[in-house]
Amino acid sequence: MTVREAIEKLMVYGIRNELIEAADSIYAANHVYDVMGLEPEYDFNPAAGNLDMNDVTPLEEILSCLLDDACDRGRIDSGVASRDLFDTRIMGCLTPRPSDVIKKFHEKYQESPEAATDYFYKLSKDSDYIRTYRIKKDRKWPAATRYGSLDITINLSKPEKDPKAIAAALSRKQEQYPMCLLCPTNTGYAGRLDHPARQTIRLIPLKLDGADWFMQYSPYVYYNEHCIVLSGEHVPMKIEKATFRRLMDFLKLFPHYTIGSNADLPIVGGSILTHEHFQGGRYEFAMERAGIREKVSFKEFEDIEAGIVEWPMSVIRLDSADPDRIVELADKILSAWRSYSDTDNDIYAETDGTPHNTITPIARMRGGLFELDLVLRNNRTTDEFPLGIFHPHQELHHIKKENIGLIEVMGLAVLPARLLGEMEELKKAILSGDDIHNIPSIEAHADWADEICRKRNDITPDNIDHIIEEEIGLVFANVLEHCGVFKDNEQGREGFRMFIQSV
Repeated sequence: MTVREAIEKLMVYGIRNELIEAADSIYAANHVYDVMGLEPEYDFNPAAGNLDMNDVTPLEEILSCLLDDACDRGRIDSGVASRDLFDTRIMGCLTPRPSDVIKKFHEKYQESPEAATDYFYKLSKDSDYIRTYRIKKDRKWPAATRYGSLDITINLSKPEKDPKAIAAALSRKQEQYPMCLLCPTNTGYAGRLDHPARQTIRLIPLKLDGADWFMQYSPYVYYNEHCIVLSGEHVPMKIEKATFRRLMDFLKLFPHYTIGSNADLPIVGGSILTHEHFQGGRYEFAMERAGIREKVSFKEFEDIEAGIVEWPMSVIRLDSADPDRIVELADKILSAWRSYSDTDNDIYAETDGTPHNTITPIARMRGGLFELDLVLRNNRTTDEFPLGIFHPHQELHHIKKENIGLIEVMGLAVLPARLLGEMEELKKAILSGDDIHNIPSIEAHADWADEICRKRNDITPDNIDHIIEEEIGLVFANVLEHCGVFKDNEQGREGFRMFIQSV
């Protein structure tokens, strides 16, 4: 494929996917040539009816041709980061302006909220902001556990983050532009080697609890229509009464979406604590399918249906037709939990003035009612558990070490890309009977592999893939159990009841 052919195919792609109209093709093509640092051939005229509108060459192939040419001519280097910056710049030539996207979104919203988000999600994929050809390479499977079927993913497009690095980012002075990956000023930003290009990102403005917020989609798409709802201000994560009001306001706008917030403390929060944001989408998480283990009632809020969820973490579920009542009760529970200690269950509200208790809230509509799950979190550390008492313990770090944020809390494991290669090597070692303790690249999995072999004496080449997937699912269930502040035993259940009575 020549550069000329690639650019012609790119125009066809843009027209077919409604990124541009046919009348825009000369304009867009000239922009692409400029980005490439090339002059069009004298007879190049994509608007003259010579485009093959039946062409369906995959976008990845088209961009690969243009990127290879740019590398060959020294326009860019061959590194992944440089190629990503450059192909985003190319696609920015075709992506509609923010005002046009916002206008069309609101037009679609008049049809229905679903029509609006369908349009916006498709645009985010067609513009290559969401690189669907990479997302398809992610590994996904369901895992049966005592808590129902959990979702396991091995993500190949985002690096594993260290919990200590996430905490350190909170105190780091912000002097770069944009101040973080979630700031609205990312719109149209060309990027740099340590910050992704954002010429193709588009934001939909929202009003939540009277404040300016924006909706976009995640470029990593851990689940269907994985959206990010971000504050218009660069302010740190904070769980407060306004958080619950904003979640309810979002549901009023998009009742077909689940929406939740990471907690606001290191270890129990997500990977970005420096910019207030929510995450949502059109997906049924395992937590949503979980039933009520024990019904409870809160004084003066008897009109709200409440219960403890059958889940490895400590979750209170509230249901009501009145979102304002849910907000009031959720705030009361949050206030009580912030200062609550239970030494029998290793829960301390603070040590030396440092707070440890917070909440991960998740909201959805169910049967016409507003539903809010409140997940109790505590981030205290000790010498024995330096990364957190209610965090995956050391013996599970070979599978999951990163913060257990909102998505994992809801039952979807986002596991690091390194596992893909490690699991292939591990399976070969198990089948050949090698001593994994003596293989440095997978030594971290040795004790776990020994345990699997003791449990399963039926391992064969035909079933080992399924067995390893099953066992990873059981590890993830164990991860969530470690994060539960009130354990699922008699002492933990009684402690949970005592907290509810204190509220």
